[in-house]
Amino acid sequence: MEKRTLFLILLILGTAFWGISFPVTKLAIGQSQPLLFLCYRFFLATMVLSVVFWKHVKQAKVTSIKTGAGLAIPLVLGIYLQTLGITHTAASQCSFVAGITVVMIPVIKFVIYRKSAPLKIWIAAFTALMGLFMISINDHLRIGTGDLYTIIGAFCFAIYLIQVEKESKAANIVPTIVPMFATCALFTFLLATFQADTVWLPQQPTFWLGIVFCALFSTAYMYTISNIAQKYISAERVSIIYLFEPVFGAFAAHFILGEEITSRLLIGGGMIFLATLISELRWKMPDQIAMSGLLKWKKDQG
Repeated sequence: MEKRTLFLILLILGTAFWGISFPVTKLAIGQSQPLLFLCYRFFLATMVLSVVFWKHVKQAKVTSIKTGAGLAIPLVLGIYLQTLGITHTAASQCSFVAGITVVMIPVIKFVIYRKSAPLKIWIAAFTALMGLFMISINDHLRIGTGDLYTIIGAFCFAIYLIQVEKESKAANIVPTIVPMFATCALFTFLLATFQADTVWLPQQPTFWLGIVFCALFSTAYMYTISNIAQKYISAERVSIIYLFEPVFGAFAAHFILGEEITSRLLIGGGMIFLATLISELRWKMPDQIAMSGLLKWKKDQG
């Protein structure tokens, strides 16, 4: 099995963990202490990954620490804003709206780097956007507070994915993983310290169970796999693969929190799933077909 296929499978498995983490997080934090939850989540992930990547931790260089810290800024902002979003809206809806990252990446790349994605990525992104519109816009054509937090968080996450793609192609990104999560843990700890109402040792068992699940599976596993995978898969394609996340999230929210799976959620989710298929199918435009045919003809003539 080639590495690209292997990482596709591992990423899809990770999106299941991510999807489940939305209702798990909502159940764990209730309506308060999202910063503290993230602080413990990142701290535990850092501890686990320090053991896994101990060789790189011992040989850590200043450049790796700086790169990891730089990646941590958009990552922690994105996750924090999406966690805030969960406290203001349904977990299933939040997981779908978070998928708008797929639309933002090609736009940001085009605006900043003047680098256009393949046409099928734009078609997939537009299809996903229509699905997100179906899910998140209410009857009064308004976007809720939770959705707004999630959309801004998705923008930060898009920046993070673009940076990871850039860094992973420039050098080995594995040594930056532990410094990145350590920086995330430090940021959230400092922010939680400045909150006057922080209760450092919550008594709810769901809070600690949520931290263990999110730290091990949706943080340590998923971000490590996604960072390494971007050496073989573009940020646009990775973000579209992430659209499996809300499908898992919707069903997890239904079984864990009893949230309703509405027709709008199913239709929008179907469009998002279609976007994933469009991005991964190997199809050619007419001019590409003509060009390949011409090249084949010339080769046969030669």
